[in-house]
Amino acid sequence: MPRPSAPLVSSYGILSEQGVSLKFRMEKKMKRVMVVLAVVSLALFAGQAVATDAADAPDKAAISKHVDEIVLAIDGGKDAAAFAADAYTPYAFIMEQGGLLIVHPSLAGQDLKTKAMPIYEALQAATADGVWINYQWKGKEKHTYAKKTKTDLIVASGY
Repeated sequence: MPRPSAPLVSSYGILSEQGVSLKFRMEKKMKRVMVVLAVVSLALFAGQAVATDAADAPDKAAISKHVDEIVLAIDGGKDAAAFAADAYTPYAFIMEQGGLLIVHPSLAGQDLKTKAMPIYEALQAATADGVWINYQWKGKEKHTYAKKTKTDLIVASGY
């Protein structure tokens, strides 16, 4: 006849071998549950952060399309000064290569080099094909689509 096993003593009191096995399995399951909850929480947090960034950013395709249309019109003969800076959101601006702002909601007629040299310098990366330019302004990351006309004006808009 098999001899009964001796009871085990732990901080939980006296447990049989089956009780120890059950306790071990329960602890193992709890660890798995905690890991799963941590992973799910992290995924939800990361998803929320991405969704917030996407909601805050205007439609890049719409911005580049708007700039492309202005460049096409200027290249087709339309006077750059005829454009209204705030006709779209976000606004567009038109600058001469040297920094003079032809179209801007608040700085038209002023020199961007003297008003905001870091922006002027960043905009020098504009190309005839159009390019997204990233720069810091007043502690914020800015994203601007800039494109040159045939006469080297820079048309830009961003957020």
